[in-house]
Amino acid sequence: MINLLPPSYKQDYHYARLNAGLLRWIMLMCFGIMGLVVLSGVGWVYLQRQADTYTLQAAEAEAKLDKKEQASVQKQAKDVSDSLKLSVQVLSKEVLFSKLLNQLAITVPSNASLSGLNISELSGAVDITASTADYKAATQLQVNLTDPANKIFEKADIVNINCTTSTNKYPCSVTIRAQFAKNNPFLFINSKGS
Repeated sequence: MINLLPPSYKQDYHYARLNAGLLRWIMLMCFGIMGLVVLSGVGWVYLQRQADTYTLQAAEAEAKLDKKEQASVQKQAKDVSDSLKLSVQVLSKEVLFSKLLNQLAITVPSNASLSGLNISELSGAVDITASTADYKAATQLQVNLTDPANKIFEKADIVNINCTTSTNKYPCSVTIRAQFAKNNPFLFINSKGS
């Protein structure tokens, strides 16, 4: 076939074909750019949702951890509190023996001698053993121990008195169970103010 068209028409057809090809490429590029924008938007939304999900999970995990730590701290605080209460209870029964013995020496009558002091229980009771010249000295010791002016014991009961016929200066042995007075200055917990 012979092309008899003038060269200007040939050139116009050639550029028309090139324009059609370019138009197709531009359309493809526009669709590609729109696809990338849509893909980027979908990716951004997906990432935002994932970030929100992980933020929520992190907040829940932190709340659980806080609860666990709070429970742990509360348990430790309770343990410390219980230990402190136990310490105070034990110390409240602690006797300051150096001061107590001095005060007991003052209360012992001249015809008696203190031979033993035994704390038998934590309820504040003390067993006192003494050697005396006679029954009268043993009862005088019991009366002196319960004297409120001495501030040692609230009450004192004679458990037993045994006298022998020996030539010893103190032939009688007396055992007295005494209960500490509540405001006794010879107990550790009460001596803080003095």
